[in-house]
Amino acid sequence: MTDKNKVNVVIDGRNLTVVATEHEDYIRDLAYYVDQKIKNLSSKNDRLSQTMAATLAALNIADEYYKANSKLKELEQKAKKPLEKFDGVSKELEDSKARIAELEKINLEYKDDFIREKLSKENLFNEMNELKEKLELAENEISELHKLNKSLQDKNFENQLELIEAKKELNEALKSLNKDKR
Repeated sequence: MTDKNKVNVVIDGRNLTVVATEHEDYIRDLAYYVDQKIKNLSSKNDRLSQTMAATLAALNIADEYYKANSKLKELEQKAKKPLEKFDGVSKELEDSKARIAELEKINLEYKDDFIREKLSKENLFNEMNELKEKLELAENEISELHKLNKSLQDKNFENQLELIEAKKELNEALKSLNKDKR
């Protein structure tokens, strides 16, 4: 059950009791507004009776009401269009969010792939450097072996020369022995 308020107001010099569910201040503001409208019309034309002034004030207030109501309906129509689009825009936003989440997931996969490739590249680079070091060691060893081989070839050549000299000497000695024996 709603509480009704009894509010005493003065409109055009007449005391009235208004029974309403609205707040007392609101009722007083309405009464003051109507009173001011009537006083404004009466002050402009002193030949108007109270009834005529009240009727013209009511007509002016009705005009204001219809214009305000018309403007309200116009604004409601304008507000309806964005509200009608809201569901579509909301759906589009949700679709966009889902697409962004999907793209972020793909982006993370690409980042993971990139990191794996980078690590693989670093591992290959390290392996290549190790192989270069082994190659350098092998080349140094080969160089040392070439030197040793050259040295052994030179020694072999010297030994062959000595052998040839020894054979000559031996042959001469054998010749000389053979001469002596004869």
